[in-house]
Amino acid sequence: MTTHPLYLNGQFVSSDTALDVINPATAEPFARMATTDRARLATALQDAHGAFLQWRRLTGKARGAFLHAIADRVESRRDEIARTITLENGKPLAQSQGEVTMTVDHLRWFAEEARRAYGRVIPNQVDGKRHLVIKSPMGVVGAISPWNFPLVLAVRKVAPALAAGCTVVLKPASQTPICAALLAECVHAAGLPPGVFQVIVGPSSAFGDELLANPLCRKITFTGSTEVGRILIRGAAASIKPLSLELGGHAPVLVFADADLDLAVEGAMMAKFRNTGQSCIAANRILVERSVYAKFLEAFVAKVRSLKVGDGLEPGVDVGPLFDEAGVQKALEHVEDAVAGGARLLCGGRRVPGSRGFFVEPTVLADVPQKSACMREETFAPIAPVCAFDREEEALELANASVYGLSAYAFTSNLDRAFRVMEGLEAGTIGINDGVPSTSQCPFGGAKQSGWGRELGIEGLDAFLETKHVSLGMRV
Repeated sequence: MTTHPLYLNGQFVSSDTALDVINPATAEPFARMATTDRARLATALQDAHGAFLQWRRLTGKARGAFLHAIADRVESRRDEIARTITLENGKPLAQSQGEVTMTVDHLRWFAEEARRAYGRVIPNQVDGKRHLVIKSPMGVVGAISPWNFPLVLAVRKVAPALAAGCTVVLKPASQTPICAALLAECVHAAGLPPGVFQVIVGPSSAFGDELLANPLCRKITFTGSTEVGRILIRGAAASIKPLSLELGGHAPVLVFADADLDLAVEGAMMAKFRNTGQSCIAANRILVERSVYAKFLEAFVAKVRSLKVGDGLEPGVDVGPLFDEAGVQKALEHVEDAVAGGARLLCGGRRVPGSRGFFVEPTVLADVPQKSACMREETFAPIAPVCAFDREEEALELANASVYGLSAYAFTSNLDRAFRVMEGLEAGTIGINDGVPSTSQCPFGGAKQSGWGRELGIEGLDAFLETKHVSLGMRV
């Protein structure tokens, strides 16, 4: 079994400690990852600070060339990296290949954005002054990435930070660190200077404390649960450390009677079952106008029943395993709670019989009461709760009845309604007749308790830049 090293200050570093990485399809380890302690993280931050002093001086064009070189290496190893994503995360191989493709796109987008950290000249109001706004990189960034999209969500943080002129210490999820190790190999092959990018794995709580307390770490960017986001917010208060937080979601899907029903079914399928439902932007509540409710359910259930469940490395698999046993138990508890409250179980609802790994059948629940747990909490599983509404205003009220606001979806052929709905939905990303709205060139982030700040788009670069006003006195 291969033990992957850390990547610290331009070197691949083994250690005396390592953790097992589990394949969710078999519930057995397939690789190991070296780990280290908080003291070594402090050294990594010191090395990153030393590297920052030179990295920031490179032109945006030069930093962009490095990012293009990383993208070239990732692209050349697409099949290997995709297979690794499936082994450590469980998602179907075709979706892992899509994750690699999106990763490359993020790298290339920010490679070009590195040239565009624009300032501006502001007209003066007083003789003898000129005013400039300039952008400067923030410094060392601590990036903490999650397990559900282990490569692309890491690169959403790393690429813009490097493009802006920051250096990065990446802490991947301990359950899925191998993709980060392969990314480090691509970075190393691209020739980045030592200390500009590092990968370190170890105890999450201690590492979080170090990133919060160490003054050399100038910003933390995190994707994960709202609960952990609150811990980071409390810890950042002591030093007023800037945070970018992409937290939990509970996305509604609104299907109106005037929608193209085939498109709505396909869009809901993508939004719900991609990555086995383990996505912060996954459809967690499907709300359908009553006049087409029965017709939607009939078509939707037929599609769900046709999904192939299995090991993500098997050909034609649509839905892989959940990530761990805790996810299985939570999913089954949500099903039991909904049925106990009066919901109808139309398909699924069980652990896949005879499976070794963490498999749950794709599930559709109809007439789900609003008080059910699955209507209030992230399920993170292939479980689709569906209920009916009668009026547009009711649909928006139900959609917004959540502490989360990361994403939302609506299907309608009425342009007036599309504008009313996009303006009324309390979410950072909204798909109108689109089940896959995220893209490199557009900002991504949440409202309410779904986080702070934005990734991707021009906003993604700005998140790692300080804005400075310069007032120049001059003789006129």
